[in-house]
Amino acid sequence: MKATISALFLLGTLTSNQTIAASESTPEATLYKNPQCGCCSGYADYMRENGYSIKVISTEQLSMVKKSYGITDEMESCHTMAIDGYVVEGHVPVSMVDKLLSERPDVTGIYLPGMPMGSPGMGGEKEEPFKVYSYTKGKPGAAFVQPFAVE
Repeated sequence: MKATISALFLLGTLTSNQTIAASESTPEATLYKNPQCGCCSGYADYMRENGYSIKVISTEQLSMVKKSYGITDEMESCHTMAIDGYVVEGHVPVSMVDKLLSERPDVTGIYLPGMPMGSPGMGGEKEEPFKVYSYTKGKPGAAFVQPFAVE
């Protein structure tokens, strides 16, 4: 009986430590959004459900935040997220955020322009593949925007 209790205690301790280690390895993200936008909150919840720690900052100065990260009008969506030295603009699926953070390309960030139906945080059915692009702030032309992934 004592051996069974000791084994269960040890298993519980190992499991708890693994959970703590997993949460510590996921970087905290800061999501900037307009105070009235509900789909941005939906995206934050989606990221949390996928293991990310998200700090939400509602601001009336969202355009200034976007400009500081090099987000142009063509790239723009309704929220901007800063995570582990990168920028993620819009309703980018978590698989692409994971890819960005694991591959660590030499870019400023990635973006999914607009607010596509069926994307994380948005309602409705997915109408077409999500085309996510990478960008590098301050580089002109084709060097500025590159395809990143399609889902």
